[in-house]
Amino acid sequence: FAGSAFGAAVIAGGAARALSEAPPLTASSDMGPFYPVSRLAEDDADLTWLKGHANRAKGTVIEVTGRVLDRRGNPVRGAVLEAWQANAAGRYAHGLDIATAPLDPDFQGFATLRTGPSGEWRMTTIKPAAYDSPIGKRTPHIHFDVRGQQHRLIAQMYFADDAEMNAQDMLYKGLGGAAGTSVARLNSPGKYRWDIVLMEG
Repeated sequence: FAGSAFGAAVIAGGAARALSEAPPLTASSDMGPFYPVSRLAEDDADLTWLKGHANRAKGTVIEVTGRVLDRRGNPVRGAVLEAWQANAAGRYAHGLDIATAPLDPDFQGFATLRTGPSGEWRMTTIKPAAYDSPIGKRTPHIHFDVRGQQHRLIAQMYFADDAEMNAQDMLYKGLGGAAGTSVARLNSPGKYRWDIVLMEG
């Protein structure tokens, strides 16, 4: 009996330790009004160049990398990520966006990504601008629709170097203590890292 009790305690302790070491789930968010129902023909991982265009998209070019993991920290292979965002002037290529900022005909604005064997993904894009909205000024962010094999997550990714603007953003503040899971860290100039953690793979 004592041995059984000890074994159960060891198992329980191991489970508790694994749970404490597991990465926190990425906070979910509303999809927002500007999901691109109509899209450009291209949806590759480089949003800054369009085939046949002589010019690159306007703005600061950045690279965002990360992994998709499940709640146990296991990589999710073959997850599909859709990403969309405003351009460097703070304008979406969407009919519902009434902003007066200019559109950028050289900016793709949308990408479809798929994770590799270790859950990794990568995209090259433009740092989006902040913009005014009916709910107040939105801090720079990128929208993501992440679909694993068993779980789907709608999230918004924020930037660590915009901490002051993030703190004033209504949707970011609404995430409460989970807000940190939505922030991409700046590893080096123009290079961000953001891991996405799903409830299930």
